[in-house]
Amino acid sequence: MKCKVMGIVNVTPDSFSDGGKFFTTEEAVRRALNLLAEGAEIIDLGGESTRPGAIPVGWEEEWSRIEPVVRELCRDGGVASAVVSVDTYHPETAKRALDAGVAMINCVYPEPIVEMARYCTAVGASLVAPATCLPVLESFGPGLYIDPMIGFGTTREEDVALLRSVPELAKRAPVLVGASRKRIVKKLTGEKVTGKNLGGNVGIAVWCAMNGASIVRVHDVKETVQALKVVEALSEGLP
Repeated sequence: MKCKVMGIVNVTPDSFSDGGKFFTTEEAVRRALNLLAEGAEIIDLGGESTRPGAIPVGWEEEWSRIEPVVRELCRDGGVASAVVSVDTYHPETAKRALDAGVAMINCVYPEPIVEMARYCTAVGASLVAPATCLPVLESFGPGLYIDPMIGFGTTREEDVALLRSVPELAKRAPVLVGASRKRIVKKLTGEKVTGKNLGGNVGIAVWCAMNGASIVRVHDVKETVQALKVVEALSEGLP
């Protein structure tokens, strides 16, 4: 079992759990470097919140937020040992990010996926797409990851079903699961205090890793990496 950890850096003022914490270039870069030190192998930069009820921003605003962070992380001598990803559904942002050296685009909506795939293919970058887009991406080749899309307007029952679908999805393509700090933990445990769902989030990440996920996208990198290392060590040699 080998599952990579993607660390989240939201360069936004309004993301659900950390909006505004890493809104300046210096704070965002520091956050990314800290996540890498904690064991993340991929850094996912976002310039627009996709939480329910968030106010959409245009690609110009989105790119202005993340451009200096992208350039700092992708410059010569930056974070060459890590993959830098950009979380966007704007093709204009994706193209600029790829031109700046980003190695992965993480798109949560199906509408621009064909265009995103074309940009990624042109430069040999990876693409994360909703699992429902798999039929139109079968010719994409290596570097495609599919996301079951937990927490995007879904009910508790739908989220559970999506998580349970990971083993079957993993037979079709590498799977990325982004369930960190989503409402599913509150729905399953009854926890009402914001910020007290770490155990549930790590539980989801471990379960996904044990059931075929290739990447888990998380806020709490250190704890997730530690849990996965223990599970991987205990799983060695087992059928």
